[in-house]
Amino acid sequence: MNLTNLKHRWMTKESNTDLRRVVLGIGSNKGDSPGIIREAIRELGEILQHIQTASLYKTDPVGVTDQPAFLNTAVSGFYSGTPDSLLLTLHRIESSYGRNRSMERRWGERSLDIDMLLFGNLIVDSPDLQIPHPRLKERAFALVPLLELEPDAQDPLTGSLYRDIFAKLPEQGVMRHRG
Repeated sequence: MNLTNLKHRWMTKESNTDLRRVVLGIGSNKGDSPGIIREAIRELGEILQHIQTASLYKTDPVGVTDQPAFLNTAVSGFYSGTPDSLLLTLHRIESSYGRNRSMERRWGERSLDIDMLLFGNLIVDSPDLQIPHPRLKERAFALVPLLELEPDAQDPLTGSLYRDIFAKLPEQGVMRHRG
């Protein structure tokens, strides 16, 4: 099946077995961040079809500022499972790189953080998962790589273009990583 057929299938059906385009935000500021991100993307390439990767960005920390800068990127690809099954896989990948959610401070240092930003046009609001990511519209470090991959992406809740949302954000210290 070629990419055009995949996109058509994704846009016309919404059952749990159909492929949906997902966008994942990836960040790290602890350990060998470039290496960790590179290896995590390799692992994600085993579960996402037709994976695409945005550039790597150096970003100022948000929320908790007494920590090193982050490296952030995003990937997009097609996924055939449910949001819950993808979330379990993302948590497994994070923990394999040393992330321990029960021991970390909120918005603090982490070896690997993988956020589900978009999952097709689905809207999910459960205690364990919110899609689109609840703070996506506030965070340039997530929007910049997302827009690099999906320049016409829309917020499934409002239909607003993410590029218009990004244009209204204040400067947040997101720069392309040179390394």
